[in-house]
Amino acid sequence: MLIVFNPAAGERRAERLWRVLDLLVNNGIRIELAETAHRGHATILAREAAGRGARLIVAAGGDGTIAEVANGLSGIAARLGVIPLGTANVLAHELGLPFAPRAVAAALAFGRTRTIWPGLAQSPAGERLFVQMLGAGFDAAVVHHLPEPLKRAFGRGAYVAQCLREIVRYRFPRLLLRLDGSECEAASVIVSKGRYYAGRYLLAPCARPDERGFSVAVFRGPGAFSALLGGALLPLNLLPRAPGLSLIRARTIEIENAAPAQADGDAAGLSPLSVTDAPWPIAIVSG
Repeated sequence: MLIVFNPAAGERRAERLWRVLDLLVNNGIRIELAETAHRGHATILAREAAGRGARLIVAAGGDGTIAEVANGLSGIAARLGVIPLGTANVLAHELGLPFAPRAVAAALAFGRTRTIWPGLAQSPAGERLFVQMLGAGFDAAVVHHLPEPLKRAFGRGAYVAQCLREIVRYRFPRLLLRLDGSECEAASVIVSKGRYYAGRYLLAPCARPDERGFSVAVFRGPGAFSALLGGALLPLNLLPRAPGLSLIRARTIEIENAAPAQADGDAAGLSPLSVTDAPWPIAIVSG
């Protein structure tokens, strides 16, 4: 079992990881720990381990780390495990994965899996898998400009602070979208594989991570007021009812003009982007 860990996660999160590792080792499970050195390194480590015959590769971190490991396992018959150590842990909440160290260790040891179907985003800069969601517009601008030390120190509070900064300076350009060939415009868009966003907050009630296709949240209301209203509705689980928000099922999504993009909470360059299902599903250890 290879465990891929980002050492920048912070001491408290590292302490939770060591508790899981102690439980695994005490139960006779052989583990190997690999620390990431830079963005994208988890993808390389996962791909190399799978090439050596590893059949279970564990992402110890948040949604960005999980997505990097998933990128390394695309098209490979290896299982993906998760030790949730991130700020939001959206995929772990989505799939009902365990958080307590003893339950995490038991899930990894038992190895029961379920299938998820990632999304694939393609741009002039290349392609990348995402396991939960991809956004373009305001939320991506927040991710792009959020200082990493602030995120590590204050978690979700750092996102709130950065949202208030972006409200002042973001210009809310209109995005041209094509959803299964039908054109529409939006101020922001979130392409989601699952129900939750930014933690265990409801965004797309009908989304299923084990199905092909996406729930596309199209935010048509421009400007700071609409963004502030969405932020206020999110912790109340009322975001799906936000004025100007449409939830549309689609299999192919094209974002035509330039805007910041984020995938699973990590900066993902700029659109234009084309989004489809990944060619292969991924087996994820669920408990």
